[in-house]
Amino acid sequence: MFAITQSTFATVVVVILFALFVGLLGGSFVRARRSATARAEPERATAPTKPISRRDFFRGGLLGGLGVFLVQFGGATFAFLYPNIKGGFGATIDAGNLTEIKNAIQSTRQPFYLGSGRFYIVPYDVDPVPEEYQGIAAGGLMALYQRCVHLGCRVPFCEQSQWFECPCHGSKYNRAGEYRSGPAPRGLDRFPIELQGEEVRVVTGDLTAGPARGTDSTGQNAEGPFCVGAA
Repeated sequence: MFAITQSTFATVVVVILFALFVGLLGGSFVRARRSATARAEPERATAPTKPISRRDFFRGGLLGGLGVFLVQFGGATFAFLYPNIKGGFGATIDAGNLTEIKNAIQSTRQPFYLGSGRFYIVPYDVDPVPEEYQGIAAGGLMALYQRCVHLGCRVPFCEQSQWFECPCHGSKYNRAGEYRSGPAPRGLDRFPIELQGEEVRVVTGDLTAGPARGTDSTGQNAEGPFCVGAA
C-alpha cells in the first residue's frame, strides 16, 4: 500500500535539508574567502583590516536565517514522524500479550483499542476461519482499522449494542466489523495479525479491504439499544 515508508521519507527529508544547509554554508565561506583574498593581495603590506561590507553582512544574515529555518523544519519533520519511525501507524506494531488482550476484551465487553496503531482488536473464534479472513485472523483475534469505509470517520464501539456504530452517518458493523446497515459500501477494513509465541503483532502497513455487504460469519445480532440512531 505504501510506496515509500514514513521512516524512509523522514530520513530523506532530514538528509536533503542537511545537505542543502551544508552546501549553502560552504558556498558562502568559499565566496567570502575568495573575496577577502582578492582584496588583501594588493594591500597586504599597508592596508588596515577592512570592515565587513553591507552586502556581505546581509548575505551572511540571510544564509544564517535560512540555515536556522532548515534545521528547525527538519527537526519538526523528524519529531512529527518519529512515532511512526519507532513503530506507530504504518509499521508492524507490538500490541501486547495474547492472553492479556483476550482477558481485557472479556472483562470489559469491548474491543482492545490501540490508538498509536489506529486499530481495534476483536475476538474472532469462528472455526474454520472463512476464506476471506485467511491470513488476517490469528489466535482467535482480528484487527480492525478504526476508520469508517464510508467517509473516514473514526468508528467507536457501542457497549450497549455490541456493534461498531459510526456517529457521522450511521453506518453499523457487527463485532467482527462486518457491514450491517447504513451507507458504508462494505465492512471495516482490517490488518493482518501475526503471533510470535504469546506476543500479538499487527501489520498496519498491509491494509486489507473489508468484506462485502452480506458477509455474516458470526451471526451476531445487536445485543441492546443502539448508540447512534436506529438500525
